[in-house]
Amino acid sequence: MGVLEQMKEELALFGSGPSLEEMPRRTLRDKGLDGPSAAHRIEELHTPFNYAFLSCTTGSSALPGIVGVTPQELPDRIAAGRLALERAGLRRGDRLLISYPPLVSVFPREALDESGIAFSLIPRPSRDALLAALGTERPRAVLGESRFLRAALVDAGRLGVLDELPRGLIVIAAGSPMDGELAAEAARIPGAVVHDLYGCQEFGWLCLDGLPLRGDITLWDGGGTDARSQLLVGGLPTGDCFLTRTERDGTRRVLTATRLRAETETELTVTASRAADPVTVRRAARGILRCKARIVRVSPSLRCGAPETELLVSGPGGGEPLTLRGPEKTAMFDALLEAQMRYQREARADPVWNKPC
Repeated sequence: MGVLEQMKEELALFGSGPSLEEMPRRTLRDKGLDGPSAAHRIEELHTPFNYAFLSCTTGSSALPGIVGVTPQELPDRIAAGRLALERAGLRRGDRLLISYPPLVSVFPREALDESGIAFSLIPRPSRDALLAALGTERPRAVLGESRFLRAALVDAGRLGVLDELPRGLIVIAAGSPMDGELAAEAARIPGAVVHDLYGCQEFGWLCLDGLPLRGDITLWDGGGTDARSQLLVGGLPTGDCFLTRTERDGTRRVLTATRLRAETETELTVTASRAADPVTVRRAARGILRCKARIVRVSPSLRCGAPETELLVSGPGGGEPLTLRGPEKTAMFDALLEAQMRYQREARADPVWNKPC
């Protein structure tokens, strides 16, 4: 037997790199997304270990984009998801029916599991499948896009099956601005309540009934369209603008049904960072562009080794810029910076992985 033939046999038994069958896999079931969707196909791909998971935007303002979620973001995303479930009235042991699988990745799944919420997905992406599941599974709550939910409830009324739906149903509208007629349709179910859940794949769930779910949310009045304020998360602009209302107790409520996309790109510049060198900050900025599609500039006079992050938010139309300082108001940016620093610390030494930066 020749040397290379012997090497081939030994590789099959003792090879250091994984074969295709040995590679770790994260399936739709692992992420809680194992439900049908008429808007997607299932496609396998190689995902770097540096990402906790990948998802896609809905494409409401442009073609859908790939979103990367790093492990460093998960604690804040999970906390926001758990708070949303709690505020909506769900308790441990309750069952949640979800009509659109990608909504699970916004929580993400860990928030549902840690809250003790059992969830299921409709077997087909249709209104009759939703009604059948509501009537047979008897969930405590249903989560879905508001127009789809409203249309299903209209169908229930026409079919005369409203009394077969669960009493006291918690209806959570998410994924698009609230349909103005959903509350009226849901009111035909005794004891039903409706909640408006706002968020996005890039940042997770952000507001329930207009109240923030995260401490790093900022409403910037200098970046809105007409009287709207732009919503930023951890220093990063979502690109969504809203009208707001100040309650009697001073709480500022986001009127999420008034959402408009920002007409111009908000400019975000890093002026101070905890990182020891500007190269790391510039790499983090490129990473944010790749996984969140948000442009981050690095100031030529960046202060490295600072005790806290400092971000300057401004719009191309002028006006008073906004300065955000960490740790609370820059939490999302800091998580992505930590992801970059960890990536650099854990660089692989094998030449097959080495690429010039």
